[in-house]
Formats: sequence, C-alpha cells, structure tokens
Amino acid sequence: MGTTIDFRSPVPVYEQLAGILRNQIRAGELPPDEQLPSQKDLVTTYKVARGTAARAVKMLQEEGLARRVPGKGIYVWRRA
Repeated sequence: MGTTIDFRSPVPVYEQLAGILRNQIRAGELPPDEQLPSQKDLVTTYKVARGTAARAVKMLQEEGLARRVPGKGIYVWRRA
C-alpha cells in the first residue's frame, strides 16, 4: 500500500487510510508512544472526510496498534 488514497479503488477509503497509518507504525515512522496525527491533520493531508479519518483510527485501536489517552489524544501503542 502506498502513501496516497486511491479514490477509484474498490477498497474503502477508511481501510486505505488505516493501511497507510499501519504501515507508518510498523516502519517506525510513527514510533511507540507518539501521538497519531489528529483527525483534522488526516483530513487535510489525505483529503478525506472527518468520519473517514475517525473510522481509520478506530480500526487501529481495535487492532491494538493505537490507544486513546483521555484528554490527550490517540497514541501508537507500545505493542505495535
């Protein structure tokens, strides 16, 4: 998976975005304990809807790659 969203792809946009972030985590570009980009930043960078960004981040949380720290944001989880 690349670093851009293919809006013509049959793969849902939120899955593509989650894949980009997942690859950045696994490659160490987003190291453990680093805050993930905000929804606003994801919207601006990837030209996706806010709900799409939220769903992609939720996928990472469900996979155990990220976790929400109340009042702080969402961070890459150490186990990634």
